[in-house]
Amino acid sequence: MFLIPATRRGHGRTLYVNGALDRLFDDALAHAFGQRAPARTAARTPALDLSETDTAYTVTVDLPGVTKDDVKVSVDGRQVTLEAQAQAPQERKEGERTVHRERSTVSYSRSFTLPVEVDDAASQAKLDNGVLTLTLAKKVAPAASRITVN
Repeated sequence: MFLIPATRRGHGRTLYVNGALDRLFDDALAHAFGQRAPARTAARTPALDLSETDTAYTVTVDLPGVTKDDVKVSVDGRQVTLEAQAQAPQERKEGERTVHRERSTVSYSRSFTLPVEVDDAASQAKLDNGVLTLTLAKKVAPAASRITVN
């Protein structure tokens, strides 16, 4: 029995298999002939949780293996974009050779639109143990003013 890994993309619980079958056969052939499977950079869409208060949105995203220097968050009006990259360690001791490697560089990318514009000056981002927490302050609409008629 073969298990084919699937990644969740799109809306709801729709699952698409992106080249998993090709990778399965490529890796099996490489293993059969004593070769190492090629290193891949996997692109992932991280799952996120979004909550709202009267003044801000709170976004929580799991980004395992990422340091705060590798995270980029940009806000353009209502559009929020997250990009991050986790590097697989490449350290080797002298006289040591890699026999099998499954860990690779992983890229995370996610973009979403909020119902209200974000005040990027009042917003905050915090990364703690691979969990990114964004506190995105809502832009306050200017209060209505009254014009005196002369």
